[in-house]
Amino acid sequence: MEKTSTMPDPTVPPTPPVPLDALLAREDLGLRRVAGPSDPGTVVRWAHTSEMADPYPYLLGGELLLSAGVHIPDGAGPGYFDAYVSRIVAAGGAALGFGLAPVHETVPGALVAACDLQGLPLLEVPPRTTFSGVARAVWQLMAQARLAELRRVTEAHRGLASAAARPDPVPSVLHRLSRHLDGRAVLFGPEGTEIAAAGRALGEETDTALAKLAEVVRPADPDEHRPDPAGPPESGAGPGVAGAASPAGRARPRPSPSSAADTVAGIRLAAYALGAGHGFVLGVAAPPRDSGDHTVASVAAVLLSLLTGEQQGGTGAARSAALVRLLLGGDPQEVAPLLGGERWRVVHARRAVRPSETRPSDTRSPEARPPEVPSPDALAASALGAALGSALVDPADGIVRVLVPAGREPEAQTGWTLGVSAAVTPHDWPAADTQAARALAHARATRVPLVVHGARPALDDLVPAADARAHARTLLAPVAGTPALTETLRTWLSLHGSWDRTAVALSVHRNTVRQRIARCAALLNADLDDPDVRMNLWFALRHI
Repeated sequence: MEKTSTMPDPTVPPTPPVPLDALLAREDLGLRRVAGPSDPGTVVRWAHTSEMADPYPYLLGGELLLSAGVHIPDGAGPGYFDAYVSRIVAAGGAALGFGLAPVHETVPGALVAACDLQGLPLLEVPPRTTFSGVARAVWQLMAQARLAELRRVTEAHRGLASAAARPDPVPSVLHRLSRHLDGRAVLFGPEGTEIAAAGRALGEETDTALAKLAEVVRPADPDEHRPDPAGPPESGAGPGVAGAASPAGRARPRPSPSSAADTVAGIRLAAYALGAGHGFVLGVAAPPRDSGDHTVASVAAVLLSLLTGEQQGGTGAARSAALVRLLLGGDPQEVAPLLGGERWRVVHARRAVRPSETRPSDTRSPEARPPEVPSPDALAASALGAALGSALVDPADGIVRVLVPAGREPEAQTGWTLGVSAAVTPHDWPAADTQAARALAHARATRVPLVVHGARPALDDLVPAADARAHARTLLAPVAGTPALTETLRTWLSLHGSWDRTAVALSVHRNTVRQRIARCAALLNADLDDPDVRMNLWFALRHI
């Protein structure tokens, strides 16, 4: 394993390198390879002209060094050329371009032999091609490569942003990132476990190395001693040395870098710390490719930081206090101010159905076919809560429930079906939960993205609540003992007697709906086609 790096190489320019073969393909230059390996992976980072006998001090690495041989003394033998080429190779030069005329009519044979021996590509520059022309061609190819890279990075940014807006944002972002890098993207949790991953597997060795690299950037727990990768400090180390004892006598946590990189078996690894120290880490493993890949991975890290971090700064302690008070018997009305509001809405959300998620063997009509939707994971539910403006989220049984302050009006969310209650005080949260559930059922049945429970005054407000409940108990007594019948009757009436929509809302077959409604009509001894009967039943159902 190569040494882990947490800092970029300052000698590498921000522009992408140019393949040497691209220069050789330029007919206007007329360059010809006369020695050295023919490796398509050889790249040029810049062009530099020098007539020094020892160019090493003036090279940074990756250059196409151009020389007309002015520095070659008369009678120079193989020893001179071997030393000259070895210094270029030692400096990291990518290739040597030798210009013909006016000093030399041909490339010296000893130079050709030295380049072949030491593996340095040697190009013959014809008399008609100036060194300035070669340098200009290098910068032109760099500019073209840079423009292509910017376009590719921009498209990747758009794809990642679109993925973050999906109902399952975290898996979608990881999948998009892995496709762009042609590798693997992994989200590690605060305990170091793999929460989600996407992309092709690259082997156990790579997976293990990536998990270890994630530990390098994970913020240290102040109560946990993390071993220093550089080894224990020398005895007598001063207070400024990492790992020295703190005034309280406890080892100081070692600061963690925000990112780190490594290479294992030719696979480039990178790890990015997410958020404000919550312990989530993005790990990426992919073959080395383009310089813009780091930029794309950084954008993905920012998006995942938003998706995995706290939704509202400073609310964690308040939510914890509210939970403790409720567990100890506190009244919701007294606890609500800790959560940030006096009136609230309850939102029920369910993943919207896509045609690709229905069973091909199901021959029922789309309206009657009960949708089968994967249950949202905790991160998708958290992202939905963030979009609605609340961190109070409860994903359970395929439904996500969100408690939203009344000042925030819930809006339709792509990929979700929402049911929203009226704004209520904490005392009425259970009733609002029921309202949201019914609104969600109505939204699913009518195939609209959002339904808000109506809070308009109704005729039943003119009847005393006690009298209304007594009337409801008497009228619905024959079916009250069977919740499936009362809920089916309520849904069927709310959907104006539609068999298919009721079946969708209840996730049952429409024949089941017909059987239940027929059973209700028989037990109630009522004609359910009569609008007056329907009105009385609806009035009663609102009070049980």
